[in-house]
Amino acid sequence: MHEHPADDTYQWPTCTAPNCGRQLWVNETGRHACRPCEDQTSKRLAELPALFGRLNTTGALMRGASRGGASPSGSKTPPIPPRLEVLSLIGPGGIATRLRDIEDAWRTALGWTVAPWRGSPAQAIPEHIKFLANNLPWACDAYDSVGQDIEELRRLHAECTAADLNERRPGRVSIGRCPMQIDNDTLCATELTASAASHRVRCGNCGTRWETLGEWKQLRQAQDEVLLANAGVAA
Repeated sequence: MHEHPADDTYQWPTCTAPNCGRQLWVNETGRHACRPCEDQTSKRLAELPALFGRLNTTGALMRGASRGGASPSGSKTPPIPPRLEVLSLIGPGGIATRLRDIEDAWRTALGWTVAPWRGSPAQAIPEHIKFLANNLPWACDAYDSVGQDIEELRRLHAECTAADLNERRPGRVSIGRCPMQIDNDTLCATELTASAASHRVRCGNCGTRWETLGEWKQLRQAQDEVLLANAGVAA
C-alpha cells in the first residue's frame, strides 16, 4: 500500500509511460517507469526479431515481384498482396531506424558515442535490441524521456504484430500463369493462386509445385522467360 504524506497537495509519482500512469510503489521511488512497464517492454523487445524475420520474408517476395514479376500473359502480379505497412516497417525509416533512434538517444544521455553502423536491417536489429534490452533497467530508473520510448516501442510492436497477422490471414491471390511446358509446343498457362498464409503453390493442371523461397524465385524467373519469349515472337 502507498504511504501518502499528510499534505494533500502532494502528488504521488506515477509511471511516465503515456498509456500507463500507474502510481509508483514505495520500492519504485525515484524511477521514471514502473516495473510492469519495464517487464512488458522487455517482452516486446524479445519478440521483435521474429516479427521482423517474418515481415522481411514477405518483403523479399514483394521485391522479387516488383523487379519483374510479370505473368506470361503480361500482367504484373506480386506473389503476396503488397502491403504498404510491411514495406514501411522493413524499409528505410522502419523498425531498424526507429530502434536506432532510441538507442542513439540513450547513448547521448549516457555520454556515449552514437550507435555504430551495423549493416542491413537484418544485421542491425538484433544489435539494437541487445543494447536496448541491456540498458532498459537503467532507462526506467534514470532516463527522463523513457516513457516516450516505452510508448514508441509499444507502437512499433503493435504495428509489426498487426502486419504479421494480416500477412498470415487466409485468402488466395492470383500470382500469374504456370510457365511449365506440358508437351513440346504447349505451355500449361494455368492461372496460379497462392495464399498469404503459405508459400506453397501447386498448379491444378500439370501438378508442378513451388514450396520454398528459392522455388518461388525459380517460378518468377520462369514466368519472366516466357514473357520475354512471347515478346520476341510478337516483335
